[in-house]
Amino acid sequence: MKDVQDEILARITPSAARRAFATGVLAALGTLLVLLAFLRPPDSVPLQLFVAVLGMAVLVLCVRLYRATGQGLLLTAAGIRDTAGREVVRLADILKVERGIFAFKPSNGFLLHLSAPQPRVWAPGLWWRSGRRVGIGGVISGAEGRYMADRIDALLVQGSGGQTSA
Repeated sequence: MKDVQDEILARITPSAARRAFATGVLAALGTLLVLLAFLRPPDSVPLQLFVAVLGMAVLVLCVRLYRATGQGLLLTAAGIRDTAGREVVRLADILKVERGIFAFKPSNGFLLHLSAPQPRVWAPGLWWRSGRRVGIGGVISGAEGRYMADRIDALLVQGSGGQTSA
């Protein structure tokens, strides 16, 4: 018998097209910066090194984004985890969901406010966690992000006995 805590209530899976576009843009930027540093070097050597290192950092970020967006996110009654099993946030730690226009949130996503600070983690293009906030979004579908945020809101209202805290 399947545990109620493990039942998947919502799922976010980055599409191959969004993933390819995001990694392609970063790969192009990183490649252009590295080429610029060596084919059209600036007059000063420190500036040339800076541009080359920046290009390499963007290429490393491109690889990290590609790996991170290979995973998806799953919402269960226990909380949110990625498809590899790593816990993003427990539902008990979430105070509220913020999806407003002026919210500091990832693209197509939402922001979760937590009751206690958590360690910093970043899965580029999918989610980040810093202190008392978790941002979910990036290369995800807007519809999947809204649906997961709505489900989290419903679970929070259900868990608080129908009373919301604003």
